[in-house]
Amino acid sequence: MTNLSPTTDVTANADAQAASGEQLQLVTFALGNEEYGIDIMAVREIKVWTETTPLPNSPEFVRGVINLRGVIIPIFDLRDRFGQGKTQTTKTHVVIIIAVEERIVGILVDAVSDILTINTSEICPVPDTEAKQNAFLSGLITVNDNMIALIAPEQLFSRESIQAVENVSDAVAPALLESPDEASE
Repeated sequence: MTNLSPTTDVTANADAQAASGEQLQLVTFALGNEEYGIDIMAVREIKVWTETTPLPNSPEFVRGVINLRGVIIPIFDLRDRFGQGKTQTTKTHVVIIIAVEERIVGILVDAVSDILTINTSEICPVPDTEAKQNAFLSGLITVNDNMIALIAPEQLFSRESIQAVENVSDAVAPALLESPDEASE
């Protein structure tokens, strides 16, 4: 798999910025009635949902892969990754292409909501509730009485789960690269 530009460790950056009172830009998105945010520096692209090519023996939350201008990108169903069941996709769903360490992945979400600029001192720690999903969060912020959970991509997509998907996608990449469907986007 071809790697695009790497990103910095978002959580470490947020911690360092919080100490200095710096600002952070977030892309916020919806999953059902819940709002989430991700550091804009991790976001590479936002695209409309298109069908994926399924991969054999991959986790349930992996929808498959797409060929995005010659780069094979695994697409993760964020709702399913959070244990909320598989997303029933429609034309209104979007995929946010993000950098996770040195890898590029896509996350399927319901809709992109906004781009926010926040002071990093506004980020509150995630309470310890022993919920599995909380391990995927780096903090919480409140904006206009709405709680936004900040996802931690490096925890959400462990190297092991991404590597397993990449191994399978590398095996099917030659056939996908011959498909003109996604290459023209």
